[in-house]
Amino acid sequence: MSDHGLTAEELLAESATALPDKEVVSILDLNVDVDVFIDAASPIDLAAAAQLNVAAPIDAAAGANVLSSGSTAIGQVEQHAPIVQSLDATATAYGEQISFIDQADEADGDPAPPPPDDGGTVEVGDLATLEGPLLNVNVNVDLDTDLAAPINGAVAANANVAAPIAASVAANVASTDSIANAISNQDASITQTLTGAATATSLQDSTIGQGTTQPAEPAPTATEAASVSTSTSGDSGSASGDSGGASGDSGSASGDSGSASGGSGDGSGGSGT
Repeated sequence: MSDHGLTAEELLAESATALPDKEVVSILDLNVDVDVFIDAASPIDLAAAAQLNVAAPIDAAAGANVLSSGSTAIGQVEQHAPIVQSLDATATAYGEQISFIDQADEADGDPAPPPPDDGGTVEVGDLATLEGPLLNVNVNVDLDTDLAAPINGAVAANANVAAPIAASVAANVASTDSIANAISNQDASITQTLTGAATATSLQDSTIGQGTTQPAEPAPTATEAASVSTSTSGDSGSASGDSGGASGDSGSASGDSGSASGGSGDGSGGSGT
């Protein structure tokens, strides 16, 4: 290997290629166009009537010995709950709803209906040269929605509820010479009487008008009306010119007829001689 560098002739013989300029590559080009026009109406009418007798005497006892020796856990519960419930009533729920919903509207924009949307496009860029976005997503959504949900309900209830609960828990865990005693005594006398009527009435009368109409085409301005009138007059003049040309053709035909008559006269003179 030579320790000397390249000579001037060798340097001139070398060639180089310029690198391209650095560009910012777009990985994702997302274009979303969403037009949303929503009419929503939800009138709600609810009527509820209830008559309740509720009794819930609850008694509980718990005893526990955990990792204790020579201990005693006793849980004892005694419950005596006489419950007498009498309900003599009428529960009436009346719900009446009258709703008039008008969701008819006039669309904005051109009088003519717009062309149907293509739903959007998805394009993939050139992965070899990294020119342009790698993924081009174009979404176009036009939404015009009318929503109406009138709700009417009525609830009527008569109830007697009684829930006497007695519980006793005793536990010994990992204990020696321990006593766990749980005793639960319950004496419950429950008398429930329900006399009555539960009536729920729901009336609903809803009138809903929905629809989107295109705006009426605007009347032509004075300038547009004058332009239309001038165009109509030009067409009429052209028709008159065509009529004049037809008259000229008629005159030419008359002249030809006169020449024919002259020829007949000359023939008559020759006969006299």
